[in-house]
Amino acid sequence: MNTQNSPQVAVIGAGPAGSYTALQLAKHGIKTVVFEEHPQIGQPAHCAGHISIRSLKTLGLYPLEGIVENTFCAANFYSPHGTKFTLHLDCPVTAALNRTYLDQYIAKQAQKAGAEFILNSRVQTLLIQKGTVTGLKVKTNNTDTHLSTPIVIDAEGISSRLLRQTGLTPLKPSGLVYAIETEMDNIENIEKHAVEVYFGKGYAPGFYGWVIPKPDGTAKVGLATNQGDPRNYLKRLMTKHPVASKQLSKAKILNANYHAISLGGPIPQACSNGFLAVGDCASQIKPTTGGGVIFSLTAAKEAANTANQALTRGDVSVKTLMSYQRRCTELFSFDFKTMLQLRHFLDSLSDEKLDAMLRVCSKLGVDKALRGVTEIDYQGKMLLNVATKPAMIAALAYFGLLYLHNHS
Repeated sequence: MNTQNSPQVAVIGAGPAGSYTALQLAKHGIKTVVFEEHPQIGQPAHCAGHISIRSLKTLGLYPLEGIVENTFCAANFYSPHGTKFTLHLDCPVTAALNRTYLDQYIAKQAQKAGAEFILNSRVQTLLIQKGTVTGLKVKTNNTDTHLSTPIVIDAEGISSRLLRQTGLTPLKPSGLVYAIETEMDNIENIEKHAVEVYFGKGYAPGFYGWVIPKPDGTAKVGLATNQGDPRNYLKRLMTKHPVASKQLSKAKILNANYHAISLGGPIPQACSNGFLAVGDCASQIKPTTGGGVIFSLTAAKEAANTANQALTRGDVSVKTLMSYQRRCTELFSFDFKTMLQLRHFLDSLSDEKLDAMLRVCSKLGVDKALRGVTEIDYQGKMLLNVATKPAMIAALAYFGLLYLHNHS
């Protein structure tokens, strides 16, 4: 690694958040280097890649030829007893992406813009002097290197190993769920353009299970849980759930990955002197669905803008970098507060009440009230947009009563 000309910004991690940060930095003309501990970008994949089309377009990342595996305009939600609520939307709203290809695509765009990527490079520790991050110690090909840089942007992922060295408050362990992500074939009775979602404390306590079909007949199948081994719960879902067991009775697992998801909401502060955090390590992840790509990319752009301003001023103190924190709060705060309340509400429901809730949603016509929805990431704003519809007023009143009953 050539360190004679030190970069202005070092980015840790070449996932979507890290690579998109590097892309935005390079567009500002900032000399940027990205350190990725794995030998290949995008491996191992850490999520199903089920992402909002509208948000991808807003970020300039759609269409994605050769990366989009399927698009969806419907979702089927199942209670643990098999009650079904179907939501049909007016147009495709989400896409299933090949996450390896997506990560590689963003990294290539960053490289074209001028960012440097160094693979097989594990950042051992941050270099900190008098409370300011001043660089990194990196191991590349069994060689340790000390690298000085004015700003470090941490996109290391859920472990938050390096973030802890800054003294910032890391994500809440109590908010973690543990996921198994698989690819399966021989799936039966599945709609091509509908996602299947399964609730129930006996199948996915603290979260849910899913089937995301692909046109070739395979599907992304997984679940997450806040207790026990997700492999055991997946086996139970495949064999015991009244609906999933029929869809997955002949399914064969082709590959599997495991990872944690933070549902606790963003960390209180994602910056310190010479340091910014983006993505999973900052817990910029939806508490409702566990999706983090869109919020991470949005935060990455703000981090790059803030870094550019700080370098231009020659001031990388936390006072200057706090503009990143303010922007993230401005962009995300309302939606995260809403989603955290929704997560607490769902976690409080018994299987019987989940079953009743889906029945009520069907009877009230909630599907028709939501039919025109195109925004699924900023769920607080989405609910505000539909809250005045009669079906939603009735449903929200019912949900409110359920919430109050469960917390009385």
